[in-house]
Amino acid sequence: MIRVIITQNSQGKMTEFEMSGHADFDVHGKDLVCAGASAVVFGSVNSLFSLTDSEPDVDMADDGGYLSVKLINPDDDKVQLILDTMIISLKTIESEYSDFIKLEYK
Repeated sequence: MIRVIITQNSQGKMTEFEMSGHADFDVHGKDLVCAGASAVVFGSVNSLFSLTDSEPDVDMADDGGYLSVKLINPDDDKVQLILDTMIISLKTIESEYSDFIKLEYK
């Protein structure tokens, strides 16, 4: 199962998120849950670098299955809009494939 852990500050702004695990919906290369979640998350991270002045701290495993993103400037409205869009897309995937992906807040 893919776990996405979202950390918010006291103002409700996302300060970091971590995605780990494998969906195991299908074999590697045909796993649409993994492909969808990865496309959403990596597209969002790329947008943070391309469309904002933020340069988040990114850590990921060489073999996949782990991504951690810590935000340098969580007060930036553009950053939060990109991340809110990411969460909406991940929730959409979760609503259809809840046995394979889970979002959690802390």
